[in-house]
Amino acid sequence: MTTQPHDHIVKSYDEERQRLIGEIMRMGEMAASQLEAALDVLERRDDKAAARIVANDEEIDALEHEISQDVMKLALRGPMARDLREILAALRIASDIERIGDYAANVAKRSIALIAAPPLPHTRGLNALGQLAVRQIRDVLAAFAASDADAAQRVRAQDAQVDTLYTGLFRELLTYMMEDARAITPCTHLLFMAKNLERVGDHATNIAENIWFLVHGDDALPPREKRDGTSVAT
Repeated sequence: MTTQPHDHIVKSYDEERQRLIGEIMRMGEMAASQLEAALDVLERRDDKAAARIVANDEEIDALEHEISQDVMKLALRGPMARDLREILAALRIASDIERIGDYAANVAKRSIALIAAPPLPHTRGLNALGQLAVRQIRDVLAAFAASDADAAQRVRAQDAQVDTLYTGLFRELLTYMMEDARAITPCTHLLFMAKNLERVGDHATNIAENIWFLVHGDDALPPREKRDGTSVAT
């Protein structure tokens, strides 16, 4: 049987699509690993390892650029509606992952400053918040690979847990700062790090919402609970 030109086009498009998915998964795992490493260096108080994490952020930035180029190649093939959603979702997801990488680098930068100060017990709460954010990233990547909108929505619902942990840590740090003026500088670093981790959860939620868009188009998303109470913390 003779292979038709259309078959070659379809096969080529599918190969490029699979490559794009693979790049996004690789980029996402790099960001998750960077975040895990940033949390680890804070626990170990390893400033050299923290500096390496900051430098490695350029790899994630370069991969986002590569993904953008591959998305453009797919867009020029004149895709159908579902394919267009994949292209748009891929661009958005790559952008969210790039921001997650930035936040991991920010956590590492602040850990370098914290290493110069005496250890604080609150790093345990920060680590718990970070581990939950890492789990969100990996769970949402798995949902993306499987085009599983239901799994993505479970990740989206987990963001309420991130908000709860963040709010609790935020209030604890504020209290500690008011009780001991010497703790103001290190606790300020921890507050910024905690906010970075909370924002990682927000970006994982964005990815989950883009998976919903990919699968369901413009169908309305289910309502989502938010528990960030820091705007009213006292």
